[in-house]
Amino acid sequence: MRLTHLDDKNRPQMVDASRKTPTERRATASGRITMSREAFDTIINERAQKGNVLQTAIIAAICGAKKTSELIPMCHTLILDHISCDIKEEEKSCSFRLFTNVKLSANTGAEMEALTGVSIGLLTIYDMIKAIDKTMVISDIRLESKEGGKSGYYERKT
Repeated sequence: MRLTHLDDKNRPQMVDASRKTPTERRATASGRITMSREAFDTIINERAQKGNVLQTAIIAAICGAKKTSELIPMCHTLILDHISCDIKEEEKSCSFRLFTNVKLSANTGAEMEALTGVSIGLLTIYDMIKAIDKTMVISDIRLESKEGGKSGYYERKT
């Protein structure tokens, strides 16, 4: 299989998406941050000194999705039609699972924007609570589903 981000001389290139047909595209990504009980309780009880951690993480995830092309070198600059986020509390494991959903009509995009949003949102949680717990672990950043484009529909089975 030939990698599309390499030209015929194996040099990096941005894919020419100009011949692709614009379609409605959607993608959902998720990730998890696990922490100490003290850090988890601080977030749940909204006692973090830097403010409401989860609301700030959602705003950061939206900003991150919008800035994907500035952060990932081969991503195209896109106009996103809609971004939404959800955070699920996982009490038993002292973790939060962040979901980012992206929607646009274009000839490329959606997956990287959703994944970048999740990454930036989780890093924001880390940043806001690191004074309490530097042992936090960000993990399981993954594409949950996507639709549109040449590859069509994909949904993670597990």
